[in-house]
Amino acid sequence: MSLNVSLPPELESRVREHVASGLYGSASEVIREALRLFEAYQSLQQSTLAQLRADVAQGIADKESGRIEPLDMAGIKRLGRERLGRSASAQ
Repeated sequence: MSLNVSLPPELESRVREHVASGLYGSASEVIREALRLFEAYQSLQQSTLAQLRADVAQGIADKESGRIEPLDMAGIKRLGRERLGRSASAQ
């Protein structure tokens, strides 16, 4: 299959630079590699989004079932300050 692709001058220049570097034998090789990387990126995005959706669903389920408790910000700050103080005095 043959496919012609138009690129803006900046991208065309970058493709030519990659070929000139000797790492790729042709513009087609550069584009194939770019497409493989794009597909890997999309796959990672999909799995990250799926995990985020699962985490949100778990959080909603936890809230609806009463498995969460109010956040004690004062306690969190106190604990952080205590740990910071211990860390500073140990040095």
